[in-house]
Amino acid sequence: MRRVTAEVLGRPEFADARPAWWERLLGLLAEGFARVIELVGGGNRGSIVGTVVLVGVCAVLGFAAVRFIRKVGRDARSVPRSVARERRSPAQWWDDAGAAERQGRFREALRCGYRGLLAELAAAGLVEEVAGRTTGEYAAEVAEHVPSAGSAFAGATRRFEAVWYGQARAGAEDVAAFARQVADVRDAAGLSRRPVGTAT
Repeated sequence: MRRVTAEVLGRPEFADARPAWWERLLGLLAEGFARVIELVGGGNRGSIVGTVVLVGVCAVLGFAAVRFIRKVGRDARSVPRSVARERRSPAQWWDDAGAAERQGRFREALRCGYRGLLAELAAAGLVEEVAGRTTGEYAAEVAEHVPSAGSAFAGATRRFEAVWYGQARAGAEDVAAFARQVADVRDAAGLSRRPVGTAT
């Protein structure tokens, strides 16, 4: 009988449940905190050490909390600022494109020109500018809403991608070719013509 009882009680389901690692950690922290409090309240030399340790722990926790709060606040504020910075008018983008072209910064000229074209299409209600949307998604949206402009816009998109993302070398001829593609998009979409940089 004793042997059977010992075998039954020796099974895993009757074993004492061991606390999880985080429970053991919390237990050690609680024990350490209790010892510090005991030293503080002891009224001897240990109370000075305990007080210093307690103040140090509180300072570290306070510093960590302030850093965390500042980081969360900064991240939350940075999103609207970046979105607002990208919500520029077509004229602003085209002005930047022209300035970059005149200074020989052709990659930047193509980037600003592409953003100017997107801003024009968005102002006309033909695409929706959304932060994080890819060039492929914009090309698909133009092809869906303005099929006649789909091919020209896809060509302008490919030229922009090759230079900006593909790190292809850009020159004045690329800006001029891009300007022709932009003009084709405008004609097909019924947008008013305006100069693209200094190329047209």
